[in-house]
Amino acid sequence: MVTLQLTGVEARYGRKIIYQDATTPVVPGGRLTALIGPNAAGKSTLFRRIAGQLAGAGDVRLQGATPGDLRYMPQDTGMTAALSVYESIILALKQGRGGWRLSAPELAAVDATLARLRIGNLANRQLSELSGGQRQLVSIAQTLVSRPKVLLMDEPTSALDLYRQYEVLEELRRYVAETGAVAVLALHDLNQVMRNCTTTIAVAEGRIRAVGPTLEVLTPQLIRQLYGLDTRVENCSRGCPMMIVDGAGVD
Repeated sequence: MVTLQLTGVEARYGRKIIYQDATTPVVPGGRLTALIGPNAAGKSTLFRRIAGQLAGAGDVRLQGATPGDLRYMPQDTGMTAALSVYESIILALKQGRGGWRLSAPELAAVDATLARLRIGNLANRQLSELSGGQRQLVSIAQTLVSRPKVLLMDEPTSALDLYRQYEVLEELRRYVAETGAVAVLALHDLNQVMRNCTTTIAVAEGRIRAVGPTLEVLTPQLIRQLYGLDTRVENCSRGCPMMIVDGAGVD
């Protein structure tokens, strides 16, 4: 089983420190972990620090994986290359592997990833021809094709319609259950978080405010601190927890 743990992690842009002493318990693989917080809370910065794109003190510890097993999917994937969808996924698969000759298992991995995300019909389309939602699905395929052991995905469902959001999150749950991979997803829909994520990390103003089992973290008190909203969690007729927003909190 793969695990991730942060101890005293700092993140900086040049001399400007964004995070100080970011510390978590062990984040387990085999299930989804949510990273939540308001806009500009530091979610993308934390991802970039874990991915090794930013400097800073502290320890990002992976058990059962190496930094080469990690894939980071940013919000803005910048798909401007004159490539087909199929070519772009091959490029993602070969990144860091050296050489461009494709083996039969590698071609099978590309085909299987397209099939799992149900985007085989896009294989011969140019990236420039795709809608925003289609580009996001291709970016998810690029992230998954090498079967990484650590996934950092920044708002992976933001451009998707409701059905595709459900489908992608179900596929990610299946993927981590099959592989034991660690997957941390930055999500804004807290009902999606409650439905899909076992663990939640809450951040605000460059600090980790809470981390633990999702339903223990997503308390009305914390949501008010993070978002300024009065909320409550109730079970639906099938017993699933749902967050209901009652209004903006007044201090």
